[in-house]
Amino acid sequence: MLGVAGGLVSALFSKLLLGMRARFLRFPPRTVWFQPVVGGLLVGLIGWFVPQVLGVGYGYVGDALNEHMALKLMLALTFLKLLAVTVSYASGNAGGIFGPALFIGAMLGGSVGTIAHRLLPAYTSTPGAYALVGMGAAFAGIVRAPMTSVLMIFEMTQDYAVIVPLMISNLVSLFIASRLQHKPIYEELAIQDGIHLPGAEARRRITQWRIGRIMRPSTASLAAEMTVREALEHARASGVRSWLVMDGRGVAGVVNLGQLEEATRPEEGANQKLGELVGMSALPHVHADQGLDLALERMGANQIELLPVVSRADVHELLGVVTLPDVLASYGISRPEKA
Repeated sequence: MLGVAGGLVSALFSKLLLGMRARFLRFPPRTVWFQPVVGGLLVGLIGWFVPQVLGVGYGYVGDALNEHMALKLMLALTFLKLLAVTVSYASGNAGGIFGPALFIGAMLGGSVGTIAHRLLPAYTSTPGAYALVGMGAAFAGIVRAPMTSVLMIFEMTQDYAVIVPLMISNLVSLFIASRLQHKPIYEELAIQDGIHLPGAEARRRITQWRIGRIMRPSTASLAAEMTVREALEHARASGVRSWLVMDGRGVAGVVNLGQLEEATRPEEGANQKLGELVGMSALPHVHADQGLDLALERMGANQIELLPVVSRADVHELLGVVTLPDVLASYGISRPEKA
């Protein structure tokens, strides 16, 4: 039961933090200075009524481990701390994941342990033991490092008896959290910042041909400030079917001839800025160290004939392009000429 509770709270923490941070990142750049003010006011309001949510809170974790906290307070701190941390982190204020994971886990475990011990005192351990295991379960579900959690808790207790229940709760929490939030929180935070680090997918493709071998400099691009009508006229005159869209950050998206024609069917759509058109969908892209088969998959999924090759440190930094004819030629397939 503690593993189930830990997995649900871990997934809630990850989704709430990532969702709020994504919303703050979508605000106009001119509001960046004001975002920490909003987050700080909300956290301060919570702390005014429940000051235990402020700070790292290791003292209150110790109280939970030593069974010096009431059940209602631990339940309240579980969710108020979760809300305060996600708001503070997402708005650009000071915040973290490691310390709050231990705090939330201790409060959650202490709550579950208190309820279990009241219902079945002869068959359950003390609430402090549940608080200890709850720290590991929340850490495993949020950070996705179950063995680190086991070693950390064992170093704190030097008690072999805690390992088995800790491993069981860790695995249950990890299983539930990974099903509800597929990607780890640190990986998703990096993606939100435009940093794409190689993961398991990149390691599986390491023996395959890489995009960096066939990419070429970009020669076909459209400015994001152009209207859709202007872009369509330019595309028809050139004969190229897929185009990069560039703005002040770098590459903003990719459009094909069919998308431009469809966007101009309503009269008001023809005067729409090209940047607004591509901004409504995710940027299709590849990295130089990825496999050619991935490029084919993404071209097919987006119905385009070229992909921008971007930096892993900045998704908008253009390194080159890879085209469908080049990918087919690298596999020894020549594209048939149209009649």
